[in-house]
Amino acid sequence: MANSMTGFASSQALASPFRLVWELRSVNHRFLEIAVRLPGDLRSLEPACRARVDGALTRGKVDCTLTVSRDPDSGDSAELQEDLILGLSSLQTRVRRHFPEARSLTVGELLRWPGAVEERSYDSADLESAIDETLGRALASLVEARQREGQRLAELLLERCRGVTAIISDIRPRIGQAEKRYRDRLMQRLERFAVDADPQRLEQEMVQLAQRLDIAEEIDRLGSHISEMESVLADDQPMGRRLDFLLQELNREANTIASKSQDSDMTRNAVELKVLIEQMREQVQNLE
Repeated sequence: MANSMTGFASSQALASPFRLVWELRSVNHRFLEIAVRLPGDLRSLEPACRARVDGALTRGKVDCTLTVSRDPDSGDSAELQEDLILGLSSLQTRVRRHFPEARSLTVGELLRWPGAVEERSYDSADLESAIDETLGRALASLVEARQREGQRLAELLLERCRGVTAIISDIRPRIGQAEKRYRDRLMQRLERFAVDADPQRLEQEMVQLAQRLDIAEEIDRLGSHISEMESVLADDQPMGRRLDFLLQELNREANTIASKSQDSDMTRNAVELKVLIEQMREQVQNLE
């Protein structure tokens, strides 16, 4: 099955009083590149998270971000630093001895005072199991998303393989006709300019020219590469690198056909081939 390297997935869990949210994004890359972003207090878990991702994916640039926030519905209130609040009240009383008209601090201002309310901290050991489980679910979702996108790309590639096959079928029966037309045009030019050429030498030159312009081998190799691509797309193994190599070979044959073509129809066919191959190359870049 074809797997794309592009995908997004998220997963969340409640580890009271905290809510964990993993977000995973992946894009195409030659190798597997993993970036794990954790809150500062949880950075000790990065190697384990990285190993978990490495075990699930083989290629792609993968960004993994964990957000830990306090769940507002947990019922676990934050801790009020009463000593700090009492100290602020005492300072306020002393200030107002000198400035009786000064406005008193409101409750909201007191609660927003730095350090007045302390959120409950978390320990990596307490959250490790929940973090690993939530990451596992996010990875499973990412793998499924990449498989769906990969299947879509594989169908597009097969459609373009059929397009290349159709062009090959169109070119193959016209190879001999194109050579004959080119030979006839050359003979007409010789007659027009009244060139008295040695028939035997002319025939040798024509044979050598026909060999240089012959594209039968290129057409056969194109067909062989397309068959190999269809076989690779039906495989269950990672296929991006193999398909990339085959597309290089397809592009080489298409360039040779274009350079040898002395027929307007074949030149048009060669251009169509190159367009299809370029479209396939862009799609293959996203396959694992």
